[in-house]
Order: sequence, then structure tokens, then C-alpha cells
Amino acid sequence: MPEVTRTSREIRVAAVPSGLPEPSDLAVAEAPLPVPGQGDALVRNRFFLVFAALRTLLGGGVPGAPFPGLRQGDTLFGPAVGEVVTAPEGSGLRVGDLVQHMLGWREHAVVSAAECVPVDGTLPDPAACLAQGVTSYGALTRAARVRPGDTVFVSGGAGSVGSMAGQIARLLGAGRVIGSTGSAWKAGQMTADLGYDAAVVRGAVPVAEQLSKAAPDGIDVFIDNTGGEDLQAAIAAARPSARFALVGALSGQLARHGSGTTAPVEIDSYQLILKQVTMVGYSAGGDSELRAEWAGRFAVWLRSGAIQFPHVHVQGIEQAPQALHDMLAGRYLGTVIVAV
Repeated sequence: MPEVTRTSREIRVAAVPSGLPEPSDLAVAEAPLPVPGQGDALVRNRFFLVFAALRTLLGGGVPGAPFPGLRQGDTLFGPAVGEVVTAPEGSGLRVGDLVQHMLGWREHAVVSAAECVPVDGTLPDPAACLAQGVTSYGALTRAARVRPGDTVFVSGGAGSVGSMAGQIARLLGAGRVIGSTGSAWKAGQMTADLGYDAAVVRGAVPVAEQLSKAAPDGIDVFIDNTGGEDLQAAIAAARPSARFALVGALSGQLARHGSGTTAPVEIDSYQLILKQVTMVGYSAGGDSELRAEWAGRFAVWLRSGAIQFPHVHVQGIEQAPQALHDMLAGRYLGTVIVAV
């Protein structure tokens, strides 16, 4: 008989980072196998998500945000897919079931059975449950409400949200889709595979100048993952009654200095008034109706080949600290997943 596992590895905060987190700011720690309480399931994680908002949490978090800041010694957390090892009676969970939950960054997790979301096999790959397309889909259908023929601009178009947003905008009927990114090779991938007609690259040439050429008649919809220069450019390019959905703050989260908890930008409010631009902050949050709608459409699109799930698999929990560093440094395209 194989020896029963008595310990489990997890990723903890070794030191509060100053600026962008270094791999040494995180530690792979060994802990006793967690013991489930009444109503809890023990889950062995198979995959977990590496996401940019961890920079903000490592910087102390933001008041009013749904998750608290992380302190030295804390275990990181985030979306995960795992296999049920034990389950409470009457929970509907069975040993071997795959479930989604929010206690990633560890090999084993004790999760309330009520907070385990079954993975029902609708998607062809369980890792696709960690796709961030629900944010893109919600922003395009609820917040900015893309219409057939619209010109859509997506900042951060090669990230976990943006790499889905261009494709979704196209499937929802957008006439022209433009994205921004920080590197030329990502721009090439965006136009070749991810539904973008054009991509602007932040760097030597101002984004506003590039966007005016890519969208000479202006933009109708802006899905903003970054803020900063991209938001300024979008305001300059906005058509009358353009709709903006702000979903991310990568300009702050990817900044080399600071805590990653703010993303200040100077904007021309006259242009917002004169053009009657609608600008809203958006999060898919706990909108269960939206999530169900997205899950159904994503499954159909993914199985038919109408949409891709751009992602990178990093093998082994011990590689997670480096994966977070590399993701924040812009070395990956799409969603970054650690395969435990």
C-alpha cells in the first residue's frame, strides 16, 4: 500500500516586497496535511491561477476590495481546480470529483463544501475553468454593451482578460477590434490568433498616435485592463457616446516601484463631457447569472473552435514564485496556470 500523505506544500509570503515581487519574496513551505472540519471537503489541487492582482494584495491590498492584503507568513490564494479527497455526507460531492474553489497556491486545501463548484465536464479541459473570459464577456455584454459594427479597443490585449476579450468582441459582432500590448511579439500573436485587426505597442511611439492610425474614425467601446496612457489615448479617440468599461489597473500593478495598490492617471474630463462618454468600473464579481451564461457560451465556442483559450502551463508548485515574477514582467501571453 502506498504511504498516506501527511504533509502538503504551499506558497507563503516570505517577505513583503518592495516594488515588483521577486521569487525570493515567496517561499515553498511544508505544512501538516490540513484536517477538514464539519461541512468541509479536503481537496487536492491540480491547477491554480497566477494573476496580476496578487501584486496589489502583496502590497497591502486596497480598502473596499473583496480580498484582504497579504502579510508575511500568509499563504497565497486564488482560483483553483482540484480533486475531492474527502467530502462530508449529504454534500453531493464524491471522492474523485473535480471542483473549483479559491484556495489555490497549495497542494491540498480544506474548502467548505458549499463553496466547491463542481467541474461538470462541459469544457474539454478542466484547466479552462480558470480562463478569465467571464470578465471580458461581462464587460462587453453588461457594462459597455458592444453592438454590431462597433470599433472596440482593448488595453492589455495579451493578458488573461485581454486575450479573451478580442475574440469575444469579434464573436459578439464588433466590426473592428484593436488591442494594446507591451511587446511586438505579443502584438503579432494578437493579430494572428486572438481576433484583433490591429495592435498598438506601448513604447517609443505614443499610444494615442498609434490608435489614431488604427482607428481613424474613432472607437465606440473601450475595455480597459491597464489605465495609464491607454486610457488617455482611448478618451482622445472616443466617438460621441462611446462606452468605457474599466476592469483592471495593470499600469499600477506592473509598475516597477510602489506597492501596486494605486494606478493614478491624468485625464481630460472636458473630452468626456463633450463626447458624452460613459465610463464605468466593472467586475464580474458574484454575478451567478452572468457566470452561467458565459460558461454555456464558452463551452460551445471552445468546442467548435470559434474561440481559443491562450494559456501557459507551469509545471510544479515549486515553480509558482518564478511564474508570478515572470508573469508580472510580461514574459507570458494569456492565462498563466500552475499545474500542481
